Parts: sequence; C-alpha cells; structure tokens
Amino acid sequence: MSLRDLSPEQFEQLGMPHVAYFKPVLVKGQRVYAIHTADGTPMGMAADRDIAIQVALEHDLQPIWVH
Repeated sequence: MSLRDLSPEQFEQLGMPHVAYFKPVLVKGQRVYAIHTADGTPMGMAADRDIAIQVALEHDLQPIWVH
C-alpha cells in the first residue's frame, strides 16, 4: 500500500498532522498544485511547485508530493 492509497483518516493516524501534501491538477487547462493538510482539508492552490512548498513551510507543515 502506498501513501496515495490511504484515506485522510488513515494518513492522519500515521502521526502526520504537520504534513501538507501536494498534487498537480488541471484548472481551466492550466497545471496548478493543490495543497492539502494531512486530513485532506484543502489549503489552496499554487501556480508552481516552489510556491506550493513555500506555503507549506510558512504554515509549519512538512511538504510531501503525491503523484
């Protein structure tokens, strides 16, 4: 089982409440990066990877990429 297969509740039970995860998504034909907390709560979207990482770090969250 990979991290991608975990439900938000299972992910949070791993002791990862200080994690933000990212995944690339298409919005109006443009690739952006969706940012979520470990429990699946959306934090927002960023235009590129560097901005997504910066958002997580500014909120004291460890960035993790989901592909």
